[in-house]
Amino acid sequence: MSTVSEGSTRLILATRNAHKVSELRAILGAAGLDVELVGADAYPEVPDVRETGVTFAENALLKAHALARATGFPAVADDSGLSVDVLGGAPGIFSARWAGRHGDDQANLDLLLAQLGDIAPPHRAAHFACAAALALPDGTERVVEGQLRGTLRFEPVGTHGFGYDPILQPDGYQVTCAELTPDQKNAISHRGQAFRALLPLLRDLLG
Repeated sequence: MSTVSEGSTRLILATRNAHKVSELRAILGAAGLDVELVGADAYPEVPDVRETGVTFAENALLKAHALARATGFPAVADDSGLSVDVLGGAPGIFSARWAGRHGDDQANLDLLLAQLGDIAPPHRAAHFACAAALALPDGTERVVEGQLRGTLRFEPVGTHGFGYDPILQPDGYQVTCAELTPDQKNAISHRGQAFRALLPLLRDLLG
């Protein structure tokens, strides 16, 4: 396995989102894991991977394996989205492009709220789901998942977060994800849960 310095292993997080890198770096540090975490920006020559899987886990594995093969280091990737019970789990893997154009948060939010306009509160259950994958250069792979269950509001509330955060009210809370501070959200989020579930796997596989 490739190492960066004595006692430290480089781990690639398959994202160009600095917030995700900081979040996982904090989780690794709190767990006492001696890992040098870098994002995909450290390897600009490696192209982004097309997410052609039909589940969050498949997409996460595609990204993790691509980075591990290209860099020769262990890689972690995640894929996440919103699943609405009454829609049979949709938008699911199509969450970021539900309205047709990838990354248009407002259009996605508006379309989903319009589709659920006549759905009463008892039937507005939904959850954020995240699959986090760890891949080694030798092909070894592991996948873990996290969920944040809640209820969908009728109108967006809050200014923090992104995506569908302004309409999901987590179970046990009276505010939406977009009203939580970043620290509060990270403590309960689907991504935070999945990243923390990776810790024992990282210890086992990375030594």
